[in-house]
Amino acid sequence: MKPFSSSRRCVISLLFAGACGALLNGQAGAQPTTPTSRILVVGDSLSAEYGLARNTGWVEQLKVALARAPVTTTVINASISGDTTSGGLARIDAALKQHQPTIVILELGANDALRGLPLTLTQKNITELVVRSQAVGAKVVLVGMQIPPNYGREYAQGFKNIFSNTAAQTGAALVPFLFEGFADQRQYFQADGIHPNESAQPLMLATVRLALDPLLR
Repeated sequence: MKPFSSSRRCVISLLFAGACGALLNGQAGAQPTTPTSRILVVGDSLSAEYGLARNTGWVEQLKVALARAPVTTTVINASISGDTTSGGLARIDAALKQHQPTIVILELGANDALRGLPLTLTQKNITELVVRSQAVGAKVVLVGMQIPPNYGREYAQGFKNIFSNTAAQTGAALVPFLFEGFADQRQYFQADGIHPNESAQPLMLATVRLALDPLLR
C-alpha cells in the first residue's frame, strides 16, 4: 500500500474538521429553548383600562412586570368594557383559537350582577368559560368579584359564591376578590365610585399575581 501523500492527508484533515464542526453545531442546536407562556386576559372594564390613561391598567402593568421574568411571557388583553359572561362566552372560542394561550385569566361577572341577571345563568356561563379554556390545555385563573349588599344580601352572597364554587368544581386557580384590601376606600375609585383609578391598579395586580405566579413557575 502506498503511503498517503501530503496533499491527501490535508484533504482528510479538512474533512474530519468539517465533520466535527457539524456535530458540535448540531449539539448546540439541540439545547433546550427558553420556556414560554401566553397569558390571555378575558375581562370587562376592570381589565380594559376604562377611565384610565393608556398603559396604566393592571394588565399593562403585568406585561411590564413579566418582561423581566426568566420565562418568556406574552400577555394578550382581550377585555371589553361592559362585557358580561354571556358576551365572553360568545367570543371565547375564537380568542382561544387565535391566541393559543397557556394561561387564561377570566375576569367577568360584575356586569351580570349590576344588571341583576339570574345567578344560575352567571354560574353556568362562568363554568363554561373555564371548561372551554381548560379543554385547549390552558390553566385558568378565575378572578372573583363582589357587590354591595344593597342588591339584596342573598343575591350578593350568591354572586360571591359563584367564583369559589366554580374554582372548586373545575380546579381553576382563584382570586377571591379583585378589590381585596381597598374596596371600602373611596380614594382608590374614579368619580363613578365603581371603577378603580390608577392608584388601585398595582393593588389589583398584586392580588391577581397571588394566584397567577404559581402557574408561571
